[in-house]
Amino acid sequence: MVFDKYLFRSILIATVFMTLTLATIIFLSQSLRFLELVIESGASSKMFWILTFLALPRFFEVVVPIALMAATLFTYNRLTMDSELVVMRSAGYSPMRLARPVLILSVLTTCFLLFVTTWLAPVSLSQMQQLRLVLKSQYSSLLIKEGVFNAFGDNLTVYVEDRKKDGEMEGIMIHDTSPEWEYPVTIVAQKGYIVTSDQGQQVIVDEGWRQTFNPDTGALDKLSFERYSIDLPESEDVRQRWVEPDERTFLQLLNPDLSVERDQDNVEEFLREAHRRIISPFLAMTFTVLSLAFLLLGPLNRRGQSWRIIAAIVSVVLIQGLYLFAFNLSSRSAFGLLGMYVLVFVPLIAGFIALSPMSEKFRRKVLYQAGEQT
Repeated sequence: MVFDKYLFRSILIATVFMTLTLATIIFLSQSLRFLELVIESGASSKMFWILTFLALPRFFEVVVPIALMAATLFTYNRLTMDSELVVMRSAGYSPMRLARPVLILSVLTTCFLLFVTTWLAPVSLSQMQQLRLVLKSQYSSLLIKEGVFNAFGDNLTVYVEDRKKDGEMEGIMIHDTSPEWEYPVTIVAQKGYIVTSDQGQQVIVDEGWRQTFNPDTGALDKLSFERYSIDLPESEDVRQRWVEPDERTFLQLLNPDLSVERDQDNVEEFLREAHRRIISPFLAMTFTVLSLAFLLLGPLNRRGQSWRIIAAIVSVVLIQGLYLFAFNLSSRSAFGLLGMYVLVFVPLIAGFIALSPMSEKFRRKVLYQAGEQT
């Protein structure tokens, strides 16, 4: 029990450290994608951090299995070189008994990844894409050209005589025909600027007047003001965006809205994505079991097990590469989907069998018979 706790804690710490290291690298690479967008849209630094963190969960299903595998190889190789595993084997511990703490950790990791792939990653990705569209919409709103009538939606037209480098506008005229007004409204102001908030964008104008013409009476109502604000309409693309399969939770993939034409056309894609959400988390167990099989089976060498580590890494890279190939193939053939299941669960089952006590007895029997023949 003491050995189990010690080994579990060691590999857990190593896995968390490697996960954070890989996540930091991904964090830096993703931040560069959003930095320019946030600066151009005039959004706050808070929006930059939100976008970057929302992009991280979808990488966990790739990063965490690799981190767990690397932690397993590092920890068990260190224990072998320090003779700790040699002592435990001499005390009668079987390969399965030595692997038990890591197998428990791999099961917990798989459960965590199932939560990530079925709910956390698609929800965060959907929110990230929505925020990106909002920022792009805001950026397009900021591109108000001088000396021309800029249309925003069907009901708002903005004219600016001059725009300074700091964003301040001079000589502003705004014509608003929104349904909320009984009659079209025209606003004329000396200066103004655009502000961005969580609720959207507004044009703030100073020192001007608002006028409304009543065609029934022929009267022109005119009201002067010191400050006035007008909401810029949200982009149609933001409101009507179709949610991609990788942005939907597992339950949403299984229950598409068949009244939507694009959902009807992508039912097979939804099912393919749903299968991937279930299969991918088990790569953590597959990679771990393969690593344990390479390191724990056969005689232990205190000088190091470089060839075993290399063989484990090559096997994992090969499985990961073939898995990605099978996933791409699954969009055209059912054999690709079958290949995904085979590549994940066949090595997993084979590794468990190799580590099992039954397999250990068989290996001892073979070695005993070979010794008698010698």
